[in-house]
Amino acid sequence: MSTPILDVRGLAYAYPDGHQALFGVDLHVHQGERVALLGPNGAGKTTLVLHLNGILGAAAGSGSSAGTVAISGMPVTRATLPDVRRRVGVVFQDPDDQLFMPTVRDDVAFGPRNLGLRGDALTDRIDAALAKVGMTPYADRPPHHLSFGQRRRVAIATVLAMEPEILVLDEPSSNLDPAARRELAELLVELDLTLLMVTHDLPYALQLCERSVILSDGVIAADGPTLEVLGDQALMASHRLELPFGFDPAHTARSAHSDRSLGHQ
Repeated sequence: MSTPILDVRGLAYAYPDGHQALFGVDLHVHQGERVALLGPNGAGKTTLVLHLNGILGAAAGSGSSAGTVAISGMPVTRATLPDVRRRVGVVFQDPDDQLFMPTVRDDVAFGPRNLGLRGDALTDRIDAALAKVGMTPYADRPPHHLSFGQRRRVAIATVLAMEPEILVLDEPSSNLDPAARRELAELLVELDLTLLMVTHDLPYALQLCERSVILSDGVIAADGPTLEVLGDQALMASHRLELPFGFDPAHTARSAHSDRSLGHQ
């Protein structure tokens, strides 16, 4: 089997105050996979994500860490951080954590410019990223003049402009109205990228990710096809995961399959 894009082995982590958040996590994501990371609040999901590009862990020199994280075979260390952060595109839950420049174009240009891109190469990278998220008409607008959903799209564009190998999304559907939620799902489906999505939105997980992993109390509690994971009522209940009232994963999956079949006729 090919080298995983994301390879987490035996990852354990305790914060400086002594709180142990992870207890030996193993997680492997291969090229082209779309994986939902599920779990109750306090399960360790954000702690795990912050290890993927060295914000936490041995590379950051914070807390007490054991185990390894590798991106396409490259260990995450202090020496490899610049390359790791180009390969791992993390989109945080609040887009305002990532948008700080005067215009949308400036925000999207920030990362590639730091890589040394200039002139037409930089312009092409910006234009391609904005086009992928449908934000080209807003390139010269100040980010703070945009809606929350539009700012989230721009935050994704800032990451896509770095041409990452894996896109990591932290609660991408949170605080979105139904139309913005649907539009974001449509653009994510079109992205030709390996995806790890942290979410409490279980229907979103089913819509976007073929595989789901449950992280609970700092360990991997389940890993399998999303439909099977969401359909296991005892498993879901034991980890405080609840589907929306009336939502039937099997019925939704059948409907989606039927829609795809009709589309190919």
